Amino acid sequence: MSSLICGSVAYDTIMTFDGRFREHILPDQIHMLNVSFLVPGMRREYGGCAGNIAFTLKMLGGEPVVMATVGQDAGPYLDYFSGLGIATDHIRTLPETFTAQAMITTDLDNNQITAFHPGAMGQSALNNVQDAVAAGQRPALGIVAPDSREGMLHHARQFAEAGIPFIFDLGQAMPLFNGEDLRQFIELASYVTVNDYEAQVMLSRTAWTSADIAAKVRAFIVTHGERGATIFADGQQYAIPAVQPEAVVDPTGCGDAFRGGLLYGIENGLDWETTGRLASLMGALKIARQGPQNHWISREEIGSRFEAAFGYRYA
Repeated sequence: MSSLICGSVAYDTIMTFDGRFREHILPDQIHMLNVSFLVPGMRREYGGCAGNIAFTLKMLGGEPVVMATVGQDAGPYLDYFSGLGIATDHIRTLPETFTAQAMITTDLDNNQITAFHPGAMGQSALNNVQDAVAAGQRPALGIVAPDSREGMLHHARQFAEAGIPFIFDLGQAMPLFNGEDLRQFIELASYVTVNDYEAQVMLSRTAWTSADIAAKVRAFIVTHGERGATIFADGQQYAIPAVQPEAVVDPTGCGDAFRGGLLYGIENGLDWETTGRLASLMGALKIARQGPQNHWISREEIGSRFEAAFGYRYA
């Protein structure tokens, strides 16, 4: 059973600032902001929402198929995916472009300042969900993760037309869409997942309540960081506890790891409480490691950690 993951594949350049942004950004001087941060720690990681989600889903034993656009510099990333056994058939390379690049600076409070160059991602609408279906890889489930505006709209419509259930993940694409766009996504989607801030923006722009959104989809999932998550489904509200991480090291990619757990739970017919708890565990595993794709452990160890956290086996 495969999941088609539409979204960004990117390189992340992650820098660590050994201070706090709030101590250097003066609220009354925002109109003339000119701030420089010394970042003694820097590394380059494989990232992008689709890449991060696929990594965690593969770790859990799923079969992710990534649909994305990358640039001429994507060779190492494609080789890395192939080494993990993640299908790259629907990752389109566009010559004379760069793969999307995120430059992320994190402070001691885990606040982040990010600059993002979309590069080849800006042409993600060139990809078609139907191509995966025609290739005999009809997915059982899909996700529209943050990507180009046209790509996200395009792929949501295509999933719906093909009758493939999918998750709409607003994420960093939040500034791209107005209320009418968001209402369209929700009407087309089978599931919607957002963090608590994105949820408030979504409710404001659509003029819908959480109950309104939950009534239109199979599940509306809202994450709350260290306070866990809430899943509105089947006319019920499930409070999902957070898992205590071994350490709080790097929040980059935690939401994507959570979504990898969601995909696995939905794919495998797990109940909502177990699905949410597995997703929560994936986020906790991620935050304890630097970078968005360095938290790989065996399925046996995942099972043991889940049982230690919740007192039962998820599978």
